[in-house]
Amino acid sequence: MQKKKSKNQTWIDVKRSVKKLEASQLVELIKDLYQLSDENKNFLHARFQAGSAILSKYKKIISESLYPDIFEDDDDFDYEKANKTIEAYAKATNDNRGTADLMIYFVECGNKFTLDYGDINERFYNELVEMYSEANKSVRKLPKSKQATFRKRLKKIMNSADGIGWGYYDDLCHFYYETFE
Repeated sequence: MQKKKSKNQTWIDVKRSVKKLEASQLVELIKDLYQLSDENKNFLHARFQAGSAILSKYKKIISESLYPDIFEDDDDFDYEKANKTIEAYAKATNDNRGTADLMIYFVECGNKFTLDYGDINERFYNELVEMYSEANKSVRKLPKSKQATFRKRLKKIMNSADGIGWGYYDDLCHFYYETFE
C-alpha cells in the first residue's frame, strides 16, 4: 500500500484561509502574531508608524549589534542581527530614506567602535565596507533633494577612517567617489 505524500502548505494555501476570515478574526490573527515575537511587533510598528520614532528602535538594535559592551564577556559583534534589522525595516515600510539612514547608521556604529577601541579584524571591516557600499547606492537612488544630509554623513565616515588598517579607508574612498564624484 502506497502512502500519500503530505503536501507542504504554501502561502497560497494560507491566503485562501485568510480570505475566508471576517475582519474581527483578521484583527485577532494579527494580535496573535504581534504577541508571538518581538520581530513581529517591530514589523507591525514599522509598517504602521514609519518615522523617526520607529527608526530609533531599529537603531538601538543596530547599535547593540555593532557597538557591544566590551566589558561584558559574552558580547560580540552581531552582524547578522544588524543586517536582518535593516532588511526587516525595509520590508515592513518600503521607506528608502529610512533604510538608507539605517545603513549609514550601521557603518557609523562600527566606525565609532574602531575609532574608540582600535583595529578589529578583517571580517569587521569587510562588513562595514559592504554596508557602506550598499548605503552609497541607496542614497544615490534617492531624489537629489534628499541626498545632501546622507552624503555628508558618508563623507564624514570616510574622512574619519583615514589611518585605519585593513584597507578600510581606501575602500570607503573608492565607493564614495565612485558613487558621487
